[in-house]
Amino acid sequence: MDIRWRLRRAAADREVWTGAQLRRLLAEKAGLELSSASVSALMTKQPTQVKLETLLALCTALQCTPNDLFEVDTTPVTGPDNRTASGPTADQ
Repeated sequence: MDIRWRLRRAAADREVWTGAQLRRLLAEKAGLELSSASVSALMTKQPTQVKLETLLALCTALQCTPNDLFEVDTTPVTGPDNRTASGPTADQ
């Protein structure tokens, strides 16, 4: 399983190229004031967590859904003996 943060692509698809542009949109359209450093971090790094309030504001500002911001790979993780990470197989 893997999650990829796609904010930069979602913003670019909407012709938002800089953190300053995104920061303005967040304030104007969603009423969320974030520091320049926070917006820059969201644009350049994959966050380990995102507040729901921030996620909602990003979706509102960019007129998108969370599906536009995350790419989720749900391929099951397999262990060294090819069993799924969910537990032992039925024959054990």
